[in-house]
Amino acid sequence: MAGRADDTTKVERTSDREMTVTRRFNAPARIVFAAWSRPELFQRWWAPRSSGVPLLSCEMDVRTGGSYRLVFGRDAAQSMAFFGRYIEVTPPARIVWTNEESAEGAVTTVTFTEQDGQTLLVLREAYPSKEALDLSIEGMEGGMPEQFAQLDELLEALGGKLE
Repeated sequence: MAGRADDTTKVERTSDREMTVTRRFNAPARIVFAAWSRPELFQRWWAPRSSGVPLLSCEMDVRTGGSYRLVFGRDAAQSMAFFGRYIEVTPPARIVWTNEESAEGAVTTVTFTEQDGQTLLVLREAYPSKEALDLSIEGMEGGMPEQFAQLDELLEALGGKLE
């Protein structure tokens, strides 16, 4: 995997309650999908390093009807959990999940479209209100480019192969 396909992560508000994040990765869809659906891979890239808040635990049952629970923090006493359920999982093309840690949680849809060995990843979040999106979008604009750069590093390390 020589070089990155497109190291530009685009985060944009697409309506009063929705935002979209896009990026192209230099890896086949099955590998990018695995990085989103295998806990041992997901935990290697999801938490932005600059935040200083590591992912303490990562439980994921990535199948339609399955659930997830991610716990972030410096230690168990000062941690925050994110959790929800998978509404739709279609390997290696699509994952849809709920974010149930608050009443303002979004429904997230990630699609993986492969073309010529590269994958266009599109993440869409639909929030229950404009205010909920307003609270979330600033963090996404700051965090997603770093997270996706970390995903790029993982994909390069995997070299197109999975264990």
